[in-house]
Amino acid sequence: MQPADGVLIERSRNGELDAFEQIVRRYENKVYNIAYRFLGNHSDAADLAQEVFLRIYKALPGFRGDSSLTTWIYRITSNVCRDEIRRQQRAHVVSIDTGPGENNAYSVNHLENRGPTPEEVVEQDEFNSLVQKCLSELSEEHRLILIAREMQELSYEEIAEVMQCSLGTVKSRLSRARHAFKEKYLARREHFSLDSRLVR
Repeated sequence: MQPADGVLIERSRNGELDAFEQIVRRYENKVYNIAYRFLGNHSDAADLAQEVFLRIYKALPGFRGDSSLTTWIYRITSNVCRDEIRRQQRAHVVSIDTGPGENNAYSVNHLENRGPTPEEVVEQDEFNSLVQKCLSELSEEHRLILIAREMQELSYEEIAEVMQCSLGTVKSRLSRARHAFKEKYLARREHFSLDSRLVR
């Protein structure tokens, strides 16, 4: 049986590196996925994931448990990603990884484990690239709330904790974010048998 998050946190605070390594293993895919969806680049996402866990390690002594560890980690991850986006904007850097054939294990829609055909693999890559392009063109606020709700499946309450706003604000921002994404997605899409739940 795997130890609970709270147990690992306490052990990490007591200097047990093995406990923190378990936290990393438990959340590394989630953190990477968030970073990739924010930045659209595998290399940047991997670098930021390392930065996120460094910040988590340093901040653990101040974690009071008022929110779940998942929500707390999401907040730290989104802040690190926002800082990086602003740094890139100041440097006039646009970095979007859209190359087909990348092995993105954290894509929006997974193909069933039935042995996809080469054509389906190409179509999935193109679809994921389209979704990522549309996400990358959204504002930070819209990107944050869509990733939180549609990709990380956080509850409205958890999103309200992350964004430090009311449930009503979460719902209105999410509605506007979905509309903004849908406009960009439909303007770019030609024909895919796959479709994004963000536009449904």
